[in-house]
Amino acid sequence: MAQARALSEVEIPSLKGKVSDEEWAIRVDLAAAYRLVAHYGWDDLIFTHLSARIPGPEHHFLLNPYQLMFEEVTASSLVKVDVNGNPVDPTPFITNPAGFTIHSAVHMAREDAHAVMHLHTPAGQAVSAHEEGLLPLTQTAMLVRADLAFHDYEGVATDLEERERIVADLGDKGGMLLRNHGTLAVGGNVGECFIKLYFIERACQAQIMALSAGDKCNNPPQGTPELAAQQGMAGLKPAANLLAWPALLRKAYRLDAGFAT
Repeated sequence: MAQARALSEVEIPSLKGKVSDEEWAIRVDLAAAYRLVAHYGWDDLIFTHLSARIPGPEHHFLLNPYQLMFEEVTASSLVKVDVNGNPVDPTPFITNPAGFTIHSAVHMAREDAHAVMHLHTPAGQAVSAHEEGLLPLTQTAMLVRADLAFHDYEGVATDLEERERIVADLGDKGGMLLRNHGTLAVGGNVGECFIKLYFIERACQAQIMALSAGDKCNNPPQGTPELAAQQGMAGLKPAANLLAWPALLRKAYRLDAGFAT
């Protein structure tokens, strides 16, 4: 209880005006993503993580404070870390070591990986444990399935040597099923990454529901999963950037505008 009281009394000074406008915008988007993950019930207490890269040669990126619930994360509380996992600026918070291992691997290896998001939802974990992974049972699954990679479980991701294997398994894909573990999405910005993650999670949830209803699932006609995959790859970025993410950002402000402080 003493630790909980101490944490509740931590003052988080606003970084607005103290960082570049570009960094502040990224902080606001990432904090909104944390609040939306909590809103949709995808959080796992404090144990998953979303990150965003700060533009520049230093390869700094933002992670959540390990002590905060996702509905408590704010733009100013996000911790900026370097490639060794050390905070760049003074902070009262720590970060998740497993989060650093997974996210630093992708951010450092992929120039297009400006945002990386990883979840442990029950549906995502269940599909990651299925031998065939995500099946082409729904339109949502077909839109993202061809862009998914797989990484075998190696224990809690605190071994920095695992980074090379994560990167090798991910390749140029935009998402990953971490076997027996959960889901991961990569995006060119926070909005793209969140929308991709939303589709992966919805597809996993629908698969679990479909399989629980019996073993007589309807398979789509030959060629349609491939067609849907092409449509998904072509449409995701404009849909995310122009339509879905702006709408979700408005939703985050309606839920609690405090995330943007």
